Amino acid sequence: MRTPRPARRTLISVTAISATLLAGTTSLALAGTAGAAVPAEKTATTAASAVAAPAERLIVGYKSGAAEAKSNSAASADAKAKGREADESLKFQRRLGTGAALVDLGDRLGKADVADVVAEYQADPQVAYVVPDRLNKPLADPNDTEYSKQWDLFETTAGMRVPGAWGTATGSGVTVAVIDTGYVTHSDLAANIVGGYDFISDTAVAVDGNGRDSNPADPGDWNAEGECDGAPASDSSWHGTHVAGTIAAATNNSKGVAGIAYNAKISPVRVLGKCGGYDSDIIDAITWASGGTVSGIPANSNVAKVINMSLGGGGACSSATQSAINAAVGRGTTVVVAAGNSNANAANYSPASCNNVISVAALNRSGSKASYSNYGSVVDIAAPGGQTSTGTANGILSTLNSGAKTPSTESYAYYQGTSMAAPHIAGLAALMKSASTALTPAQIESGIKTNARALPGTCSGGCGAGLADATKTVQAVSGSGGSTGGTTFTSTSSVSIPDAGSAVESPITVSGRSGNAPSALQVGVDITHTYRGDLVIDLIAPDGTAYRLKASSGSDSADNVKTTYSVNASSETANGTWKLRVQDVAAQDTGTINSWKLTF
Repeated sequence: MRTPRPARRTLISVTAISATLLAGTTSLALAGTAGAAVPAEKTATTAASAVAAPAERLIVGYKSGAAEAKSNSAASADAKAKGREADESLKFQRRLGTGAALVDLGDRLGKADVADVVAEYQADPQVAYVVPDRLNKPLADPNDTEYSKQWDLFETTAGMRVPGAWGTATGSGVTVAVIDTGYVTHSDLAANIVGGYDFISDTAVAVDGNGRDSNPADPGDWNAEGECDGAPASDSSWHGTHVAGTIAAATNNSKGVAGIAYNAKISPVRVLGKCGGYDSDIIDAITWASGGTVSGIPANSNVAKVINMSLGGGGACSSATQSAINAAVGRGTTVVVAAGNSNANAANYSPASCNNVISVAALNRSGSKASYSNYGSVVDIAAPGGQTSTGTANGILSTLNSGAKTPSTESYAYYQGTSMAAPHIAGLAALMKSASTALTPAQIESGIKTNARALPGTCSGGCGAGLADATKTVQAVSGSGGSTGGTTFTSTSSVSIPDAGSAVESPITVSGRSGNAPSALQVGVDITHTYRGDLVIDLIAPDGTAYRLKASSGSDSADNVKTTYSVNASSETANGTWKLRVQDVAAQDTGTINSWKLTF
């Protein structure tokens, strides 16, 4: 039997505080010692990065046998002591009805300072939990006058459950490029419009009297009978403005409709005019919107992290279009596209069939595939698109213009189509990016699909992962619920860990992923060991960078390490060979790596 090592109080690194502690959980109970539950961080990561927000007060629950659980003076003395250790001024404020202590943090502290204080409490074995005293707000519906008609956002059957996401994110800091017909002035959108561009090079298509320029205003896309390959006469659609309103119409402004990501910005990028638009213009628009360079066009000062393309045509995705999309995604821009409105396999339409996009099918108000919507294996997700044939109010209400040919007065109207479904997903992508700025396009797609709910109705032919669920998805990426989704890679080959010996490694080869690893890469570890305090555990990225998962601890005498660590590996390429490195740094105990896994 080993001689017991001296017990010592260990200050848990602030990286032990998960982002959920200050972002969305109601309690954080200590589960054993710190060594097996400390999320990883790269050496250069700052302590503050583990904390979601500053706080003014903490709620501290003590274990029933602790003096601080019953004595206000003891709780007060403990607060002062922990304040001294964290170099902050803490004050016991009062006892809650549950018996927990409310501790004031003094001057409003930054995230890193709060993390230090929380770490002090977490390190105390007499503390059962420590959580922030969060500020709650009324969950009232927006006061937009037409909000009650936006069934697509909130209805139980087939709504996308958007209101529940607004408490976490509203799209702030994210620009969405709407590659479409341009924008016609509308007071319910104007506050969220930023600079865009008109990429229509053919003056006959442009209608505005010139070619490409910096003015993406929509002059109207009406056509006379037979003017567009024999098509019947059609009034102007103001299509881009309707799409933009679904994404980011101003909200709580006592008028009109509510946007899904109502604090996001819209960059109108005009590619569709009379009779449609050419691939060449769309390719340049994708490039420019995502921050790429287009010859003869000024640099984009409003680079979009999300692109919406509610457009398409027959034929599979071309190499030219695919190249532009790949480059945009490589620059960190999520590309959302409509699946198409031909009630056919989306694999035969572009850009719905392109890789590296989120292809969106449309559902009607009962949650079944809308009769017109394309379907198939290339579809990633479904969202409300409406079906006006069953009643006008069963369409999607958004911003529009009343002009039949040229712009007139602003208005609102119900439309239907996968063109209406796609901006629901673009808006959700903007909410996700706002909630977690490090998310990659692959993570955004994975999060949307993983947190979707089963279709309330039916979809013959395939409508992707199901009906997008905004609340669950945003909670997932913000750390307050849901699932970050992704693919799991596992090693079940056992590796012996020698006593006080050299480090051993267990490899996992990751393939088939695009881009970088996630900012919350999950590392599941199953190690048996008779004194886990001896173990030092690192995750080794394909480029050799080491991420410390667990340090050795002389006071951690429990057996085994069976836990999941979270690693910010967003700077690492996902594909390649990852390794779990384990070393026993003290004598008298041995163990085995039984298995481990990576969840992207």
